[in-house]
Amino acid sequence: MRIPYFLLMLLFTATAAAQQKPIYTQYVLNNYILNPAITGIENYTDVKISHRQQWTGIDGAPVTTYISVHGPIGKKDYKTTATSFDVTGENPRGRSYLDQYTASEPHHGIGGMIVGDKTGYITRWSGYVTYAYHKGLSARTTLSAGFLAGVSSVSIDASKVQTIDPNTIDPAIGILNGTISKVKPELGAGIWLYGGDYYVGVSVLNIIPGKANFVKDARYGNDFLPHFITTAGYKFFLSDDVSLLPSVMIQYVKPFPLQIYTNAKLQYQDRFWIGSGYRFGDQLGGFAAMAGVNISNTFNIGYSYDVSTSSLRNYSRNTHEFIIGFLLNNKYGDFCPRNVW
Repeated sequence: MRIPYFLLMLLFTATAAAQQKPIYTQYVLNNYILNPAITGIENYTDVKISHRQQWTGIDGAPVTTYISVHGPIGKKDYKTTATSFDVTGENPRGRSYLDQYTASEPHHGIGGMIVGDKTGYITRWSGYVTYAYHKGLSARTTLSAGFLAGVSSVSIDASKVQTIDPNTIDPAIGILNGTISKVKPELGAGIWLYGGDYYVGVSVLNIIPGKANFVKDARYGNDFLPHFITTAGYKFFLSDDVSLLPSVMIQYVKPFPLQIYTNAKLQYQDRFWIGSGYRFGDQLGGFAAMAGVNISNTFNIGYSYDVSTSSLRNYSRNTHEFIIGFLLNNKYGDFCPRNVW
């Protein structure tokens, strides 16, 4: 399908302007990508690999890929949280588990992630390391604080920029040939309050604002804007085997409208789950459906499909996102992993 050039640029501009960070439909499966305070929350080394293809069939549409790894240091017990594993032989989502839940002793966590995001002729690569400290506030509640540090690179393949006059010099990027790139440092921080059946988190990414200029004119460049993100979720039991986890993620990037992502995940024990979500607050809002299955105690996979409800829905359909999880050094040998998120 061919679409007018100006409309394609409108889609790209909406994505680039409304959020510097990529979109994640399945954020509920890996909140670590949004908040460094989650680092080391599990009883195992948590590895996630994700690939998101927006608007398949449209040449140059956004593509996002990431890999994240984090694990605990000094976590002496095998007590579990709502994001962890329970003791072998118990129902992983049973009510009795929460009745006996207690916070783990203080411990540390370290991790890292690599994120690649490409839209048209613009490519962003980011690499980060993270650290967090977890400490119980009460017998059933834990608070963690985490930090993120890394670099982000923005590059433009100027040879792919098309103009009416091929001899034109673009005022924002200069001569239209070759690849130009800029690298900027990045800092982030967050806190995460959690218990056996809930979580609330606040994080700030791109704490230090800046601009990657490709020419000397300060009016042009790619802005690195602070991202303020709030997430929360609570697990309800419909039965001993079936749980419902509604969650919300709110993101604010000045001067753009508030973006709100809602999600509901229905899970049978820890064998499989289905869910739905809705995103609103920007030009690309709409519904999403997701499903996943735990293959073994060390491997799981999830998939989501987005449907736009905006005025651009005829051109922004068919968005797919896959996420694969590996649970390394899992202390429990049963078949189903118990990561509820």
